[in-house]
Amino acid sequence: MLSALTIAAEGTKSDKAKPFKGIDGGVFEIALKHRGDAFRLIYAVKIGTDVWVIHAFQKKSKTGIKTPQMDVDTIRERLKRLKEALQ
Repeated sequence: MLSALTIAAEGTKSDKAKPFKGIDGGVFEIALKHRGDAFRLIYAVKIGTDVWVIHAFQKKSKTGIKTPQMDVDTIRERLKRLKEALQ
């Protein structure tokens, strides 16, 4: 994840990053597997000139690859607060 964030900070997108569905442009997701567990990191690059990590978590849902709604709600709320704080 660190290498993907470093690439984002340099102004490009890692092969490991993909747009996060359901959120306006500029928000990306990095999904990695480690020892049978799934981890996700959501970050934004179009807020000022910085890369902001919005949410990082271990995915525990056993019902597919979809991000749990509770985490999506957390991401939306944090992104909203971040944009308000930077205005």
